[in-house]
Amino acid sequence: MTRFPTLFLSHGGGPWPFMEDRRVQYARTAEEFGRLPQLLPARPKAVLVISGHWEADAFTVSTSAQPPMVYDYYGFPEHTYHLKYPAPGKPELAMEVKALLKHAGLDCREDANQGFDHGTFVPLGLMYPNADMPIVLLSLKSSYDAAEHIKVGQAIAPLRDEGILIVGSGLTYHNMRGFNRPESKPVSYDFESYLNEAIGNPDAARRNAMLVDWENAPSARLAHPREDHLLPLMVAAGAAGSDVGKRVFVDEVANVAMASYVFG
Repeated sequence: MTRFPTLFLSHGGGPWPFMEDRRVQYARTAEEFGRLPQLLPARPKAVLVISGHWEADAFTVSTSAQPPMVYDYYGFPEHTYHLKYPAPGKPELAMEVKALLKHAGLDCREDANQGFDHGTFVPLGLMYPNADMPIVLLSLKSSYDAAEHIKVGQAIAPLRDEGILIVGSGLTYHNMRGFNRPESKPVSYDFESYLNEAIGNPDAARRNAMLVDWENAPSARLAHPREDHLLPLMVAAGAAGSDVGKRVFVDEVANVAMASYVFG
């Protein structure tokens, strides 16, 4: 079996693909997400998603065979609260994730009710519009320990050799008060430049150290007052092992840079 890369995707704001004006704004992201399957060595058996929109007291996996929808956004048109993305779950993959984390000394719980938030159904819906790709979700841990999220990535890395695509879904800039403000543009580019330097470092130990030290990056807390949308990158980088990351593309929406990366 060919080893799959790992991805970090900046998923954008809310259910944007389902709103005509937003779809125009995010045209570059829509095109690039649609092309992502072509970057892969084969069709995955399943996708494991770590979304910035699901966190729990302990790392938790979704075990539903038919995950529901989670409409975790506010102030959007009524039709966006009735969207369906009926991709299947894969309970046996969830159990394997749990076992890998346990083997690494990490507590992992199960959630039979967790469904697809927009950090999942937006990018995966554009990658696999037929909703025929099995998806399992792995939560963030709400203590927000960057090193621990890298360790989780390292624990699940063997999945890459089993035909599983690991996707961290967040944003390289996530400050709700900063979107659509002119002063946010240089902040977003300065911080993304640090991330891009980190992921492109050929020394994985140095890369991971830079990611753990992200708060000392330029404009770090202006870009991420809370790091929920950054931690999925830590998991993707941890799972990358010695594979060097590179920027797939940068879109600019709402006056901020939104970058996506591939490792391997």
